[in-house]
Amino acid sequence: MDNDYALKSGIFVGSVHLLLGVTAHSHRAHVGIRSLCAYALGSGDTSQFCQRQVMVKMIGNEPSSELEWDEPLGRVPIFSYGSGHMLNDITSSCWFTYLLVFLTDVGLSPSDAAIVMLSGQLADGFTTIFVGELIDRFGHFKLWHAGGSILVAISFSSVFGSCLPCKLTGTNSSTLETVGYSIFASIFNVGWAVTQVAHMSMVNCMTSNPTSRVALVSCRNAFTMVANLSLYGIALLIFTLMHSVSVLVQYRWIAYTAISIGCCFVVAFLIGTKEPGLNQPSQDKSLSRISWAHWFKKVLYYQVALVYMCTRLVTNVSQFATCTLLTLFQALDYLMNAMYGKGHLLRIKAFLAFYVINDLGMHQSSKALVPAIIYVCSLVVSVMLQETRWSGWRLKNYFSAGAMIWILSGIGIVLLPSRMHNFMYVLSITIGAANALMTVTSISMEGVLVGEDLNGCAFVYGSLSFIDKVSCGIALYILESYQGSTKISENQELAYGYSVTRLGLGLVPAVFSLLSAIVAHTMDLPEARRRPLVEPLLA
Repeated sequence: MDNDYALKSGIFVGSVHLLLGVTAHSHRAHVGIRSLCAYALGSGDTSQFCQRQVMVKMIGNEPSSELEWDEPLGRVPIFSYGSGHMLNDITSSCWFTYLLVFLTDVGLSPSDAAIVMLSGQLADGFTTIFVGELIDRFGHFKLWHAGGSILVAISFSSVFGSCLPCKLTGTNSSTLETVGYSIFASIFNVGWAVTQVAHMSMVNCMTSNPTSRVALVSCRNAFTMVANLSLYGIALLIFTLMHSVSVLVQYRWIAYTAISIGCCFVVAFLIGTKEPGLNQPSQDKSLSRISWAHWFKKVLYYQVALVYMCTRLVTNVSQFATCTLLTLFQALDYLMNAMYGKGHLLRIKAFLAFYVINDLGMHQSSKALVPAIIYVCSLVVSVMLQETRWSGWRLKNYFSAGAMIWILSGIGIVLLPSRMHNFMYVLSITIGAANALMTVTSISMEGVLVGEDLNGCAFVYGSLSFIDKVSCGIALYILESYQGSTKISENQELAYGYSVTRLGLGLVPAVFSLLSAIVAHTMDLPEARRRPLVEPLLA
């Protein structure tokens, strides 16, 4: 009996070699293997030996699509993907930096400017949820990305252009101007949200390799830093070369140049990035789309949401001029001034700028130099993170390291005396590194949360982006409401809690960093694993 079984097993293994060598993926080979297994093992239960041998030979002879999906991505697709958000990043930087000033320069009142800005932010917040659902339902990431980019380019040029409804009707009423700018502001933010969610959702569908997924996020974050630095370079160049023309024309040239550069990167992204398919082996036509309730039942969803929210609060407070909810906060500030006369008119705040000038007594150039150092260091660290091999525990450790660096930096900001103000340049380096570590790893945790559930990945990224916008808006508005409060210490050298600006820039990010590190430590991040075949060959 043993000899008979050994003979059958030998015939089976040898025949599998032959069949797989000829056509490993053909239907005929699968049928032949099933027949051989039936002969070798009889009509009893399926042998694990048989299944292991088939899988080993399938893997050893020719890599299947799921194995290719597990392979690390090359530098070209990673670079191409990272460039896809450049238009969003450079236009948003322009939006937050210059649009409020532009709107008031064209004649809008503070309250009207607030309506324009709020309409855009509300459109952005709600679009992230619904576009995530639509992308999960219909797919085609690049199509959504291209459509959103077109909306961004057209509407953003119109926002910085003249009032189109006013030209069509031949009137220049303030109400019509407000409506006209609000329409294009809303369209811009809808397009921005569509592009953002589509771009972020592609990460999990492009590869299952954890290292490549983090590399994609790192490259995207690096291009964000490049976009911010590029905008300030463009503005400096235009303000220098076109100083003889009106300010409105200068703003428009800044916007048009930013759009042109961003569109070039969008074209590079669309050409160089393949449309990711839901080609995971677990996909089956009988599987329905993942519902929202699926994510709400996961503890990891709330952990990742809290970590991501805290990370965005940390980076947005430290880089207030580039915060996604900066405009919302300023618009509310304008509304309060218009309604209650609180004296905050046209006060475009940046905690970092106020800290280095008012609290530390640094030169005016430090308002530009300190943020530039933060951006450059974030760019360098983001590039370095692409060279790291990633796993779940390493994501947690790197995130915790970034959080600890921010905690130490926050303590330094709170305690730094004005006579040692040059030490702020050192803190700028650590802040930039910490921001990159926390941002890249927290977004990568979203990818780990999605895992193989690709039919609901867009909802995850959209919903967490919505949480980010709401939380940042509330936090920054609360901080601003105390911006002009009375100093609580007259000792300017020691500066222990000297101003709310100092506390807001140092203590608040440190507290959120500590909270996020604690939550990250409690996470149970699943490790990536090789997938089985699409269906068992012996089914």
